[in-house]
Amino acid sequence: MSARAQERLVIAPRLRRRTILAAIRSARTLLALSIFRCDDLAVLNALAAAVRRGVHVRVLMTARARAAGQHLDALHAWLAGRGIDVRRYGGGMKYHAKYLVADDQLAVVTTLNYTGRCLAHTCDFTVVSRDGAVVSALTELFAADWALRPVTFTPAQRERVIVGPDHGPRERFAALMGEARRRVRILDAKLSDPHIVARLGERQRAGIAVETARGRDVRPLRRHGKLLVVDDAVAVIGSFALSARALDHRRELAIVIREPHLVAELQSFWQTHAAARPRLAPTETTGDLLELVP
Repeated sequence: MSARAQERLVIAPRLRRRTILAAIRSARTLLALSIFRCDDLAVLNALAAAVRRGVHVRVLMTARARAAGQHLDALHAWLAGRGIDVRRYGGGMKYHAKYLVADDQLAVVTTLNYTGRCLAHTCDFTVVSRDGAVVSALTELFAADWALRPVTFTPAQRERVIVGPDHGPRERFAALMGEARRRVRILDAKLSDPHIVARLGERQRAGIAVETARGRDVRPLRRHGKLLVVDDAVAVIGSFALSARALDHRRELAIVIREPHLVAELQSFWQTHAAARPRLAPTETTGDLLELVP
């Protein structure tokens, strides 16, 4: 199977819900997915319908989310009441990773929540993959987190997937930024981790163009998804914010993309929604600490 056939990228809001529903409906025996927030009836009904046609549906939910305690409890009860095998993550941190795996053959990594807002109005990114390394990595991640055991990846799986906090996400992002020969582009309203910001400063002093886009810079879409693009060679999308809290204290997930036509799609998105935006620059007081400036 060619690389083009193995993976595709979904950005347009009008395609998001149908992409998630198609992935759910493709399952014949087993569907595993994580949920951070969900209020979309079409997605919920598709999960219930999967159970009715004999699919073993397993949902790993976050144990907590800001201002969503009662909603999570009600969602848990709704899912369980329709025969879905649901479990709240017991690892002591927010489960913010967003992904699903159908029949150990199809994987979806996304930045969106299954909410009406994210499915229609936000800046979000989704990758649909049949790449064996991605599918097997997400299968292992789900099984490990379901059983509360360590996640074990092969080198090929680590090459495609970044998992935090226990697999060194800060170092992975810094290494990818180190590959830049011309430019680094970041869409992340929460970019603040001192080590990442310092790394970007080093890159800029080495002559690399560092372009950042904040939340207000993706209108008419609302800010939500995170994006890193290095030259025209590699891109990363996922749930990670480049903040200390996200990197160190939450279960997060991102997929590394090196397929040229997918990277080109993300570059096109940047040019349309985020070009000519603020750049990272040294402060006047020190070259080691950086801030986002207009």
